[in-house]
Amino acid sequence: MRQAGTTVRHLLALPDFRRLLGTRLSAQFGDGVLQAALAGTIVFNPQRAADPVDVAAGFAVLLLPYSLVGPFAGVWLDRWSRRQVLLWANLVRAALVGLVAALVWGGVGGVPFHLAGLLVFAVARFVLSALSAALPHTTGSLVSANAVATTSGAVATVVGGAVAVGLVQLAAAGDTAYAVMALAAAVPYVLAALVAAGFGRGGLGPDGAAAAAARMTVRDVVAGMVAGARHAWARPPARTALAVITVHRLCFGVVTLMTLLLFRNTLAAEGPVPGGLAGLGVALAAGATGTLLAAVVTPVAVRRVGRRRWVTLLLAAAGPLLIALGLPFRAPTVVLAGFVVGFVGQGVKICVDSTLQESIEDDVRGRVFSVYDTLVNVAYVVALVAAAALLPESGVSPAVVVAVGTLYALTALLSR
Repeated sequence: MRQAGTTVRHLLALPDFRRLLGTRLSAQFGDGVLQAALAGTIVFNPQRAADPVDVAAGFAVLLLPYSLVGPFAGVWLDRWSRRQVLLWANLVRAALVGLVAALVWGGVGGVPFHLAGLLVFAVARFVLSALSAALPHTTGSLVSANAVATTSGAVATVVGGAVAVGLVQLAAAGDTAYAVMALAAAVPYVLAALVAAGFGRGGLGPDGAAAAAARMTVRDVVAGMVAGARHAWARPPARTALAVITVHRLCFGVVTLMTLLLFRNTLAAEGPVPGGLAGLGVALAAGATGTLLAAVVTPVAVRRVGRRRWVTLLLAAAGPLLIALGLPFRAPTVVLAGFVVGFVGQGVKICVDSTLQESIEDDVRGRVFSVYDTLVNVAYVVALVAAAALLPESGVSPAVVVAVGTLYALTALLSR
């Protein structure tokens, strides 16, 4: 494997890393556009109405079954050409967003709408898992590579969402506007496929591919998932990393629903922060800024204090900061809280991804990342459902804010 330095300049000098990064940026920009379209359709569309339970149910229908695709994605990623997965999965979901857009335009909700969204996000699981599993084939500097790749990907998602939100402000919000927004996601998906096509068929692994996926059974898939979980459990660094990121996703799920409800029902324009969907966009931009800063700081911090200590420091700081910023329930402090969550979440994710990539063998890496994906998405949905039961429609709940901050602090103590 070609070695690289730890700076962005060194990483970008590697053609394969550059191409994989381009694939990620295009794909995740499209994710941001589509997510903004779906969030606008469900939460902010004046032609529809949704209470906290409705919103959480929408997330659950889309994300929980999507998480269950993870085991299948991981097993197949350890057998299929990851380059082919990145090519065809992006083309397939480009076609599927056309179906989603048609349903939004027609005002269709319920099972058909959720099923179409489920199909798009199920295919997305193959894309994101393939990007993570393929990264070690492009560089040996995994901490810095994850800082650049996952952070810029997360920023691309937010930028995609922000661009979509900005454009929809130019038209009257409604089914037609959100349908056009959803359809626009097909463009970056096609671009991602074209960029991925530049790799050689076996250039992204897997190494030592096994039997053809067509001969696999459901039992084989389950056995592969179990093998990935056992492989991770037998390695304490991987086991701790998965536990920490799962707790973070629980907290993030609660904060997500609270922020949506606050900007929809409670927070009015205050200072530079607008209300409604535009205000939510500002909060997302603050989260993206925190994410970007974490990408710059985390590699340096890891070299100085080590991965484990850096994760502990992040979690320990998150607790009191979120309580202090969340309890006023004002738009500017909620935006600052979004910055903190973005910084902490991305710093933790960079360390978790690097730990898994280094401690897990390549021939099971896809399956372990599927365990990872399943854990974080199930945790996210569980948190959304719990928050829907605990939060009023206003989103204002001091007890929930304190509980989230306390959970971060306790996780810091346990991760030492």
